[in-house]
Amino acid sequence: MGVVDLITRVDSICKKYEKYDLVKQREEANISGDDAFSRLYSSFESALETLLQKTEEFSSETNRAKAVAMNAEIRRTKARLLEGVPKLQRLALKRVKGLSQEEFDARNDMVLSLREKIESVPEGSVPINGWTASTSYTNIRLDTNVSGLDFIAEGLDTLKNMAQDINEELDRQEPLVDEIDTKIDKASTDLKSTNVKLKDTAFRGGDGQVEAVCDACRSEGADASTCTAASFLDAFVLSTSFGLVWFGPRAR
Repeated sequence: MGVVDLITRVDSICKKYEKYDLVKQREEANISGDDAFSRLYSSFESALETLLQKTEEFSSETNRAKAVAMNAEIRRTKARLLEGVPKLQRLALKRVKGLSQEEFDARNDMVLSLREKIESVPEGSVPINGWTASTSYTNIRLDTNVSGLDFIAEGLDTLKNMAQDINEELDRQEPLVDEIDTKIDKASTDLKSTNVKLKDTAFRGGDGQVEAVCDACRSEGADASTCTAASFLDAFVLSTSFGLVWFGPRAR
């Protein structure tokens, strides 16, 4: 590849990635100083650069106490930066005067790239001279804990799926339950109506049987004073069997 081809290639690459240059964006688009995204993104880049430097210092630190303190500081800084990424992402979605559509679309990619850089920062992964054995033992304990947490997570996922299946089945059975309730209510209403009709029929039937006994007694020339006790007992039993208690001839 000749020099001209090399320069052309470099220029094309620079042009491809110049949309990620915030300084150039402000200069070309004449963006005002109120661009909160640019300011916050610059602070993130500066903090990330400092964090990477501390990580390099941590990897070469031989003092155990200092290494522990540095590792804790690295973890805190990394967590703080990750917590601020959502705010940066919200600012990336805000329109800024003078910003082209291509540059506006590139901001979301810049946030995603920044998040990946922050997440890739190692946390005490380099063993330190003088306490490698302790670190290995700690790693073993951490691996055991992680395995236990994975097992718990799988169990929780299983329970979650079971709960979802149960809810879906209940939703499917709900129309059937409603239909059963409706039929039960209708059957209860019909049963009450039938009971009322049966009681009314029994009452009328008992009254007719008593009248029949009295007519039979009169047709044979026996009045109320000469009816035997057996006739009254038969009439009493017959009438009570239909739900009516009768103690004498029906008054006419």
